[in-house]
Amino acid sequence: MTQTYKKKLIEVAIPLEAINTASMKEKTNPFLKGHPRALHQWWARRPLPACRAILFAQLVDDPSNFPDVFPTESEVLRERQRLFTIIEDLIEWNNSSNPSVLKRAADEIEKSTNGELPTVLDPFSGGGAIPFEAQRLGLKTVASDLNPVAALISKAMIDFPARFSGRPPVHDGAREKHSYEQSEGLSEDIRYYGKVLRDLAEEKIGKYYPTISIKGSGEMRVAAWLWSRTVPSPDPAFGGAHVPIAATFVLSKKKGAEAFIEPVVDKSSGKVDFLVRYSGDKDLLNTAAQGTKKGRGANFVCLLSNSPITPDYVKKCGQRGEIGTKLMCIVAEGDRKRIYASPTVEHERIATHLARPDINEITLPQHSQYIGVLGYGMSTFSDLFSPRQAMCLKELIDLLPEVRDRVEEDINISRQGAGESFSDKEKREYIRAINLYLGFAIDKLADFMNAHCGWNAANENISHMFGRHVIPMVWDYVEGNPFGGMIGIDSICRSVSGGLANAGLGLVGDVQHTSAQTVSVEEKCVVVSTDPPYYDNIPYADISDFFYGLLRKSQKFAFPEIISTLSAPKSEELVADRVRYGGPEAAESFFLDGMTQAMVNLQRQASDDFPITIYYAFKQNEIETEGVASTGWATFLQAVFDADLSVVGTWPIRTENSVRRRASKSNALANSVVLVCRRKVLSADKITRAEFIRALKRELPPAIAELQAANVSPADMPQSAIGPGMGVFSRYKAVLEADDNPMTVKTALQLINAELDEFLNDLHGEFDADTRFAATWFEQHGNDKGDYGSADNLARARGISVESVKHAGIVESSAGKVRILKRSELDADWDPLEDDHLTIWECCQHLIRVLENDGEYAAAVLVKKIGSDKAETVKDLAYYLYEVCSTKRQDAKEATAYNGLIAVWTELTRQAATIQIEDQYRQSAMDI
Repeated sequence: MTQTYKKKLIEVAIPLEAINTASMKEKTNPFLKGHPRALHQWWARRPLPACRAILFAQLVDDPSNFPDVFPTESEVLRERQRLFTIIEDLIEWNNSSNPSVLKRAADEIEKSTNGELPTVLDPFSGGGAIPFEAQRLGLKTVASDLNPVAALISKAMIDFPARFSGRPPVHDGAREKHSYEQSEGLSEDIRYYGKVLRDLAEEKIGKYYPTISIKGSGEMRVAAWLWSRTVPSPDPAFGGAHVPIAATFVLSKKKGAEAFIEPVVDKSSGKVDFLVRYSGDKDLLNTAAQGTKKGRGANFVCLLSNSPITPDYVKKCGQRGEIGTKLMCIVAEGDRKRIYASPTVEHERIATHLARPDINEITLPQHSQYIGVLGYGMSTFSDLFSPRQAMCLKELIDLLPEVRDRVEEDINISRQGAGESFSDKEKREYIRAINLYLGFAIDKLADFMNAHCGWNAANENISHMFGRHVIPMVWDYVEGNPFGGMIGIDSICRSVSGGLANAGLGLVGDVQHTSAQTVSVEEKCVVVSTDPPYYDNIPYADISDFFYGLLRKSQKFAFPEIISTLSAPKSEELVADRVRYGGPEAAESFFLDGMTQAMVNLQRQASDDFPITIYYAFKQNEIETEGVASTGWATFLQAVFDADLSVVGTWPIRTENSVRRRASKSNALANSVVLVCRRKVLSADKITRAEFIRALKRELPPAIAELQAANVSPADMPQSAIGPGMGVFSRYKAVLEADDNPMTVKTALQLINAELDEFLNDLHGEFDADTRFAATWFEQHGNDKGDYGSADNLARARGISVESVKHAGIVESSAGKVRILKRSELDADWDPLEDDHLTIWECCQHLIRVLENDGEYAAAVLVKKIGSDKAETVKDLAYYLYEVCSTKRQDAKEATAYNGLIAVWTELTRQAATIQIEDQYRQSAMDI
């Protein structure tokens, strides 16, 4: 295949580990100042450092294109390293708005494009990360999304901040500054008008949020009310008296300030009341932590009769409208601490004697996997709120016109004075902007102020509902005070305004509310970078209706072109939704057809001068059941190939939070794969299956070795190896089977995975004889005992004896049985420098033991002692043993140990190098 284009950096090399490290830092730190995720909830944002780096590498020429300028390989590598340094500076969070760093990057892009900067198109803009970073690099951007919530998020990220960049705030009493940078003035106005909204609301409905009198402290503002759901006692003897169903009664776990709720049961009257108690007694706290639960799920016990309350009974109560609520505790705002008070009749009466308005009439989706409230009598999103919560949200939305009038009045005043003037169009746009950001604040408040938010006893605060992409059923929920200090509307407005701290750079972005199949860009030079939905991923259109129903009321005036449907569009959403389309086959067909159309549209508009980059993730449960030849990946890749695109490179980018709930107790995948694609060359040939396999054997091993060198984790290796393998497959018109039918993508994925297995098995031959024995014995027996005779035969085949392996400290041999020693049984004082029978197996096991028990620094010291050559072989063994544990022994816990070692390998070797430098320095000082 003849190359007719200049290769971009991303098609050759990128500083992968630096990008992954920066991405993980961003994803694991929820408190980064100025992060645009503070604007509004979205469930699948790409990390900004990854987007920034990928875009830069996608646009900048690789130095190998210029042999006249860089005639030797060393000069090419030196120039490539210079570009890597730009990327490494660019992805540091503190450099997000650093003008000198951004200018260096922009200058390189301009040089590689001969000054003709392309327009970046992201047709699945979602949370807006890719167009946001393209804008930061000085490029024109077009962001489109079928989902109206996503389209509005993009509007808030790449349109308004750039449109009003450098403009001062318009509110009366704005700070006088010599100049306002980026979106600083807009941000200040959001805070100001957020407080205006809060004050107007408190004037109208503040009476429904009373203070509480605390003995010794007087009247105090309430931070939150804690409620339990109730059902009629299943024992007829109690005449249907309501009893609480609560998952926990613990209020505070802070040492010295432990508090819990004690139910006070009066069987004679059939009443259950609640009393707040402060005590650090572990037995009492453990009892309180169980609430009224008995087992998992919706299994409870009746406090009046001790009868079981089953999930089926609770659901029947819900369907009959018999689930009630009871106030358990009042949380007051003390001096730097929470004060817990027992409930009062008056506080309960105020909250429960209100009519609940329909603030979101959209019907709840029938996805039980994501909608945990189904079956409990809830039918619309309005049912997710208590009456007082719904009333508050409605009042805030109803007050937005009054705030808009105030903004217009302040703009008119500023136009008459010496301040920055607004044209009529700018005035309309600015009012729309303030309305949107305040609407976002109301959405964020709803996420924290619904009847499905739990109380976090460890931090003594409210957990928002969308901690995951589900709507959970919460039995004991917390209701925050919208005028309090915990989730006050003005504090949430300050949070939203903070999301603009790094916004406002570059050109005003173009946001289109349309599908990827129909989006169109007028510019001639277009580069595509996008993050399409995964095959049968979360149906975001369904769960985003939680916010869309509110936005229909708060933004219909401002954005009628986007807020135009009764709910978020679903029939065109590109997910293989089996519920929506009536089964897996119809869902797969819909996804394949729609994604192919989208890819055809993208490749038609994309310039030949640039590759297309596509982020695509794996679902852990699919990999566990189907391997890398999963239906999701095979179907997506088929859509890519059907659009006449070929894969020319892939990069495993760490874009998922490894401490997220799914990963914290499992070996969950942590990578997305960025596919780098080009238009398929029309003259591409057809090849046979045998020729394809020969090409894989020739090209895949060095590619896998490069992935290992980049410390791609063993868990991520199967999907990472897809890239170079599919690069071979997609190079040709077709790979023909023996019957002359084209090979399916799924078959190609299986063959690629088989070659990966062969590569990892070949590593086995590089280990010392004792390690080869141990690896094979472990594969057959794990840590269980096996017959000595079998072990002897295995050892002799490797030219050693069982005694040799025993002498190495690897096995225990007695009474005719042989067993691999567990890491916990290894010598804690082992030192590789003093071991006269050093094996790679020992080095690997001791490294994991030290890492798990003593931390990274102690493990780095051990890496230094082992030496760099042996350490690399230790890493190979970890890859091999991960494969053994995950596929052959089905030992997830042990697999996680090897995966964990590779995950921190770069940090260990970095620290080891530092230790070595320090030791050399000490030796030099001693010599002096």
